[in-house]
Amino acid sequence: MRYRFDPELAAALPLMPEVDITDIDLARAAQAEQLTAHIAAADTEGVDVTEVRAPGPDGAPDVPLRLYRPLGARGPLPAVYGIHGGGFVLGSPDVDHDWNLRLCRELEALVVSVDYRLAPEHPFPAPLEDCYAGLCWLAGNAAALGVLPDRIALWGDSAGAGLAAGLALLARDRGGPAVCFQHLCSPALDDRLETPSARLFTDTPVWNRRNARLSWEAYLGYGVRGTAGVSPYAAPARATVIELSGLPPAYVSVMEYDPLRDEGVGYARALLAAGVPAEVHLFPGTFHGAWAVEHAAVIRRATDEAVAVLRAALGR
Repeated sequence: MRYRFDPELAAALPLMPEVDITDIDLARAAQAEQLTAHIAAADTEGVDVTEVRAPGPDGAPDVPLRLYRPLGARGPLPAVYGIHGGGFVLGSPDVDHDWNLRLCRELEALVVSVDYRLAPEHPFPAPLEDCYAGLCWLAGNAAALGVLPDRIALWGDSAGAGLAAGLALLARDRGGPAVCFQHLCSPALDDRLETPSARLFTDTPVWNRRNARLSWEAYLGYGVRGTAGVSPYAAPARATVIELSGLPPAYVSVMEYDPLRDEGVGYARALLAAGVPAEVHLFPGTFHGAWAVEHAAVIRRATDEAVAVLRAALGR
C-alpha cells in the first residue's frame, strides 16, 4: 500500500538495507558487515569506552556490558542502562554505539549497554534474565562506579524497548534495583499482533508484520505466540492495570507507519490508567527504524526530544 512518508525519509529509503529475518544467520552476517566500518569510524572523543562482564543468571554465562563514561565529568553520575533492538534475534551494543556516545556526552551520565543472549538459541526468559543480571551489577557497583543508585534510567529501542519494559516489571517484582525512568522507543510489547497497525502494515520498510511474527516466534518458542499464558515479563502489553501499578514513569515514542505503533500507544494508555506517569509521542510520516536517517528534520526533532526527556528524568 502507499504511505505518506516524510519527504526526507522517503528520499532515503532506497539507501536503507532491507531487514529480513527469515534467515537469521544471513541477517546477522549482513548486520555485522554493515556495523564493522561504522564502529571503526565512530568518534569517541570525550568518552572512555570499556568492556566488563557481569555475573550471569544462575547456570548461565557472564553477561558482557559496554560502559561509556564521560571524561572529566564530576561524579557521582546518573546512569542510563541501554538495551539494543533487533527483533530479539539480532544486534549487540554496536547497534547503538553512536547513540550511547551521544547520551554519555550530552547527559554527562554513565551509559551501560547490555549484550544479552539472542533468540532463538536463547528464548525467553534468557535475554530478559541477562538484562536483569546486568542491571543488578550496575546497581550493586554504584559506589565503585561513581553512580547515583536512585538515578538509573532504562532505555531501549524496538525489541530492546520491550525488554526494558519487561525489566521494569521484573525489577519491581523482585525488589531489585530501583529504576527511576523507562524510555521506550518503538517498543515491541505485544506478541498477539492484533492491533490495527499490526494487521495493516504488512509491507512497511525495515519492519513489517512478517518480521514481527517471526521475532516473537523466535523469542517465545514456535507455537507459543498469541496463546494464553504468555508472561507479561515477555510481552508487557499482557499486563493488567493492576500489574502495571507502581512502575517508574515512562516516555513512549512511536512511528506512524510501524506495525508496533498501536501497542506502544496502548501501553502508554495502560500505564496512565494504572497511575503511572507516562508520555507518548507519535512522529508523523515515519517508519520503524527511521532513526537511521539522522539528517531528516523529523528525526532530529525526535532525537533532541529523546535526549531532553532523559535529561529531565535524570535531573541533568
